[in-house]
Amino acid sequence: MIKIYGIKNCDTMKKAFAWCDSNGIRYEFHDYKKQGVPRERLVHWCRTLGWQTLMNTRGPTWRKLTPEQQAITTQGQAVALMMEHSSVIRRPVTENEAGMTLVGFDPTVFDSFVR
Repeated sequence: MIKIYGIKNCDTMKKAFAWCDSNGIRYEFHDYKKQGVPRERLVHWCRTLGWQTLMNTRGPTWRKLTPEQQAITTQGQAVALMMEHSSVIRRPVTENEAGMTLVGFDPTVFDSFVR
């Protein structure tokens, strides 16, 4: 079983769910919007992947932020921003049984990651 973090209405999330369903992959879904993301989890991801990898700078939430909010230079600033605006976290963030973490959805990469 894998754990998928994201936002239910996101198109990329829908693709990941559909892929899992059609490939018989069991998953647990954690909705950023409804459940938030525990600070410890964000810190772990930042340490493992780098905060720049987690930051969704292409979405509407990012574009609505002030230049001051966008001027992130440290992991602490990134974690604080992601906790306040969960939509700036890229999605999906997927954790597999081996404890590895993957950001984004590419069917080829996803296939080797979850099996």
